[in-house]
Amino acid sequence: MEAVAASLEELCSSLSREPDFDAPELQAFDTADLLILTTAAARIRSSAPGSVAIIGDRHGALTLGAAGVLGASGLRTYQDPVLAERALARNADSLGLSDSYANTTLGPELLSGAETVILQLPRGLEALEEIAWKIARFADPGVRIFAGGRVKHMTLAQNEILSRYFGDVSAGLGWRKSRVIQAGDPRPTLASSEPPFPKWGNDRELSFGVAAFGATFGGTKLDHGSRLLLRTLDADWAGDHTHPAKVGGTQTGHAARAAAAPEHVLDLGCGSGVLAVSAALALPTATVVASDQSDAAVRSTALTAEAAGVASRLVIHRADGAEAVSDAWADLVLLNPPFHTGATVHAGVGHRLIRDCARILRPGGELRMVFNSHLGYRPLLEHVIGPVRQLARDATFTVLAATRR
Repeated sequence: MEAVAASLEELCSSLSREPDFDAPELQAFDTADLLILTTAAARIRSSAPGSVAIIGDRHGALTLGAAGVLGASGLRTYQDPVLAERALARNADSLGLSDSYANTTLGPELLSGAETVILQLPRGLEALEEIAWKIARFADPGVRIFAGGRVKHMTLAQNEILSRYFGDVSAGLGWRKSRVIQAGDPRPTLASSEPPFPKWGNDRELSFGVAAFGATFGGTKLDHGSRLLLRTLDADWAGDHTHPAKVGGTQTGHAARAAAAPEHVLDLGCGSGVLAVSAALALPTATVVASDQSDAAVRSTALTAEAAGVASRLVIHRADGAEAVSDAWADLVLLNPPFHTGATVHAGVGHRLIRDCARILRPGGELRMVFNSHLGYRPLLEHVIGPVRQLARDATFTVLAATRR
């Protein structure tokens, strides 16, 4: 094991996070990647081409380790974040391994005939449940799963979810603060049942249902930060969806109004699509774009928009930040930024998105943003965008509006 781990660690140490968010304290791999691959090494080495599927590879360690050290070919890989796909592609190109894998969607394209699945455990239990159901439904009946993570992020609930869909589930010994769960023997009754995702939810403050696939931030619920942000918009748009009240301007509080209603709106990091769909309903003449780097999020937003009757008026992109729209395009950007990258809390992710907003806002356009109050984004907003006013604040969250100078 140690010799394989050393070879894998040498390869993984050459990997870059680019173009994903990077910082000195962040790495392109961790010991969970090494442990998953070393635990599954014998099975991967003896696998037929095209029989290994990889889920949750963050920057290429699993895919390129399986190909470059363990000799696997015809790998099929699913990565929810678009930046993970791009980092894998860059790293594969630098190692001459671009032909060793193909990115696919999370379904039969990925899993049909798969005899081995290697998985970085997702952060959320619902994401794990969707993955487990799809493996049980589409993979080879003899499939073996090697699912790993850092011990501090693992719970017994993960074993319980896997046990719903597989008759054989066992946890291995810890190694360098990581652990691997193995699973096999798909339960045929559950695997042939109705898919558990997407799920649907309703909220008393929304006039439409909310769809969510497993990895979608917030699931079917309206998270507290988005709820607070949405209330500031309701104060601007309430009561007249044909001629909506204006947003922006230089006044303070919810009475603030601009000269005209926004015509170009971007929901940046759209999640399940609540803010984008709310904007499309309230501003029937506006062009509304929803963007998220998560595959699960854009699929959820599409279903939420369809159920709300605004699918034809909503443009949805899986994209890095605001790259889907041009410079000085937006009258209004709505942002509830993530405060983590993977399992690591890091305010730099929000900083990156704020700087992107500065590029795409027109002069006089507005960024309306909600965030955990302790993160203190206001100085950056004032520096890179312009004058800032506070619209709402509670014990946890703050909503600020920044006008592009």
